[in-house]
Amino acid sequence: MSKTVISMRGIIKRYYIGQPNELQILNGIDLDVTQGEFLAIVGQSGSGKSTLMNMIGALDRPTEGTYYLNGVDISTLDDAELSRIRNKEIGFVFQTFNLIPRTSALKNVELPMMYAGMSRKARTARAEELLEIVEMADRADHQPNELSGGQKQRVAIARAMANRPSILLADEPTGALDSKTGRLIMDLFHKLHKEEGTTIVLITHSPELAQECDRIVTISDGSIIGDTGVREDAIH
Repeated sequence: MSKTVISMRGIIKRYYIGQPNELQILNGIDLDVTQGEFLAIVGQSGSGKSTLMNMIGALDRPTEGTYYLNGVDISTLDDAELSRIRNKEIGFVFQTFNLIPRTSALKNVELPMMYAGMSRKARTARAEELLEIVEMADRADHQPNELSGGQKQRVAIARAMANRPSILLADEPTGALDSKTGRLIMDLFHKLHKEEGTTIVLITHSPELAQECDRIVTISDGSIIGDTGVREDAIH
């Protein structure tokens, strides 16, 4: 039996609560993700997928419902505990890379480990190992402004993997890249999934990218309207 990493029940998210312009974005989401899955969450702009991503990433709290991450009830945690969980359990990869400027690729990858209190020697060794995995070892001393978009995203993925998170949460990770570079980034996700056993949740509006995942959850108007496995032969 695979371990359940994410378990969400009845997740509702409202904004402007009690005001005339109250807005309900998520309408009772139930979602389970097991260890080692490669899941795509697909939806159009305004479907609620970004709000759902913020819930999964513990960047925001649900108005109602429960969310267990590795058996921990996220809704009971205070901000400091949430911050710790995010740093340890969730690796974020964003469309805009979010690297620290004027800081080398190596130091960018080391950052989450520094927050986690890892020794300098241990974090440098881990950062070097990760840059090797994403084929960026020869760019370790380069700053973000000296790297191409695809290279920045590789560094961002290495950084996301730093603390061996339970989930890699990738929000439109190829959105700012040309199709050839985007292909290389997707290949890297497949490599991490296959070789490292990483659980990956990919947020995308692209049906083509979604088809490469093990499973596709489709969200529309704040509700899950589809949850399907992808045929083995459809996975490149």
